[in-house]
Amino acid sequence: MGFVGTAVEYLALVFLVVIGFAALAVLVLFFLDRFQTQDAIRRNYPVIGRFRYLFSTLGEFFRQYFFAMDREEMPFNRAQRDWVYHSTTGQGNTVAFGSTRNISIPGTPIFVNSAFPPLDDQFAATKPLVIGPYCKQPYDAPSIFNISGMSYGAISRPAVEALSRGAGKANIWMNTGEGGLSPYHLTGGCDIVFQIGTAKYGVRDEDGNLSDDKLREIAAKPQVKMFELKIAQGAKPGKGGILPKEKINAEIARIRGIPEGQDSLSPNRHPDIRSFGELLDQIGHIRRVTGKPVGFKTVIGSSDSYASLFEQILERGAVHAPDFITIDGGEGGTGAAPMPLIDLVGMPLREALLRIVDLRDRFGLHDRIRIVASGKLVNPSDVAWAIAAGADFVTTARGFMFSLGCIQALKCNKNTCPTGITTHQKHLQRGLVVEQKYERVANYAKQMIKEVETIAHSVGVNEPRKMRRSHVRVVQDNGESVLLSKLRPNTDAGDVNKLHL
Repeated sequence: MGFVGTAVEYLALVFLVVIGFAALAVLVLFFLDRFQTQDAIRRNYPVIGRFRYLFSTLGEFFRQYFFAMDREEMPFNRAQRDWVYHSTTGQGNTVAFGSTRNISIPGTPIFVNSAFPPLDDQFAATKPLVIGPYCKQPYDAPSIFNISGMSYGAISRPAVEALSRGAGKANIWMNTGEGGLSPYHLTGGCDIVFQIGTAKYGVRDEDGNLSDDKLREIAAKPQVKMFELKIAQGAKPGKGGILPKEKINAEIARIRGIPEGQDSLSPNRHPDIRSFGELLDQIGHIRRVTGKPVGFKTVIGSSDSYASLFEQILERGAVHAPDFITIDGGEGGTGAAPMPLIDLVGMPLREALLRIVDLRDRFGLHDRIRIVASGKLVNPSDVAWAIAAGADFVTTARGFMFSLGCIQALKCNKNTCPTGITTHQKHLQRGLVVEQKYERVANYAKQMIKEVETIAHSVGVNEPRKMRRSHVRVVQDNGESVLLSKLRPNTDAGDVNKLHL
């Protein structure tokens, strides 16, 4: 009994000490809150006011897991994410009991199934498509679906490695993003599209200007198939890239050609490109230096001005045209951007893509300039719609982030990504096991292509690029659907006096 009594007394003493420290902590917080001047809630309601911020922080997680319906979340809802997650397993992606999608929402695309679709033995795999026929080294691009630009620095080393190896296995291309070419992009043996941002990372001289010697050095790598000038990005048109200093280590600084230990800010545009004429000049210069296809990526604010681009191409001759144009919607993603730009600037892809495709075709450049669609295209219906609308290729970044295990924690800009994708903290990167994740990347790409081909077969054609706007209906405000070909009819090449801008 003496031993038991002593133990009880000891536990009681520990309890009192804990209570005492808790009371002291509350008292300290009370005085800190009462006499600080920055926060009115904490000043008026000491200690208790702190719970407001705790609940606000936890609220987004509770909504995601407990309260939000499958189709409610933004920027990607649970149904969209779950399709990607399931596709990465390589075990099929069927669902039961009917669709949860509300197809009465205006703007919803509905595919027009054929009364007599092709039989199983009439299906055809998607054929490769040549980009840059006038280049010394044209690119025979094998896949309609590819990885959009994500820079090493914005995403982690294991993330880049997993994407590279997955892209190699799935036989798709991988865009470097504007952060330059790292050794990890090359580990998987995949085709590479080298993106040149406004800061010219990886191909800049000491003054930040484009270096022909470094261009040749990059182009000499056989995996590098094309170069893409980034004029604008969907989530932040009119503003350059932002890489916080916390993400810039010695290796990233060396690859990009920038100082270590300070934020890296790209200009809001290329200082040496001030007009469409100078854009064509720069594209031609890079193509001559590298011998490889060159295009540009942009966000459309108004399609009116782009008529001038196509007019200048016809004046100079088709050989001077960009080999491809990547259209990013204003809803595109990024790890760090001001909210007004994310929310309110740039035309949505579903409008911009149609306008640029129409301009290209009406100026007779359908077979010369390839169109790449980018911006929240993570599910088969998104990709199939873009192909039917006139895109030759589709790229996604966030779709492949989901395939790596992204949970949409919205911490990309804080170097605290819990899945190890957008962080350089080693203990967080441990969660991203390359040997497992690259298989998921490849499975996602393969499943996407398979299901887009399934949609194509359903509408009556034997491969996706044969889909047309007449294969898509769009729900209107009154609940009825109208053929996309009636809403946005194509006109014959050269009919430039009837531009539907």
